[in-house]
Amino acid sequence: MKSLGLIEVSGVTGAVDCLDIMCKSADVEFVTWERKLGGRLVTVIVQGDISAVTAAVENAVAGGIVKPCAHAVIASPHEETVRMAQLSASRILKKAGNPS
Repeated sequence: MKSLGLIEVSGVTGAVDCLDIMCKSADVEFVTWERKLGGRLVTVIVQGDISAVTAAVENAVAGGIVKPCAHAVIASPHEETVRMAQLSASRILKKAGNPS
């Protein structure tokens, strides 16, 4: 099972910057993102093996243009946690016109 890494920052620009850092600095893949409060708070979720996810989150926290509000690494997520991330990802695909 893959680990999950979450980072919540203020603003879409900060979130994109953190995602870029995470994907460039470790072998992780983007899962989904959630925007709350009109995009003022954005949570980005990535997945991969525990060491890669940990490195990615730590690098984004240290190097992002916006100081994160919160961050976490879930080493072995419960099936309901995984399902929640998958539901979020499916909503994004549906909005983009790709219901697969």
